[in-house]
Amino acid sequence: MDEIKRLLKSFSYAASGVLHCIKKERNLRIHLTFLTYMFAILLSTDWFVLSRTDYAVLVVISALVISTEIINTAVENAVNLASEEHTEYGRIAKDAAAGAVLVAAIFAIITGLVIMLQPAAFKAMFAYFISNPVMLVIFLASLIPAFLFIFGGNPFSKGKKK
Repeated sequence: MDEIKRLLKSFSYAASGVLHCIKKERNLRIHLTFLTYMFAILLSTDWFVLSRTDYAVLVVISALVISTEIINTAVENAVNLASEEHTEYGRIAKDAAAGAVLVAAIFAIITGLVIMLQPAAFKAMFAYFISNPVMLVIFLASLIPAFLFIFGGNPFSKGKKK
């Protein structure tokens, strides 16, 4: 029974770490927002023709970007904890971790383009929004809370500054 409690506690710690990153890391919120829009469109429409393998690749590459962003946060905080001074080694560690996120994000974009660059899908999307202006307005209105989630500071702080 103690083993199960420790396992559940470890999941709780992991979830706490992810939530901390969502609260504090603007770039993670940017990634999450783009992923939400991408998967919402892919799963709620039939504009794009994707195989199960395509979806699996998108999920894996998305997880890679989110994971590297979280690891970047861990590295930055560990470096800050290890030294209050700005050292060359600390800068290199932080830059390398940020570089890992950049590489993952660039390859995620390339992968997404390879899978989703389907001109017919984009034509269908454009035609849909032109023929359904209310849906276009709803989509555009959804960008406001998305923008606030990304740039509005800590969305979970209940009025506290970030």
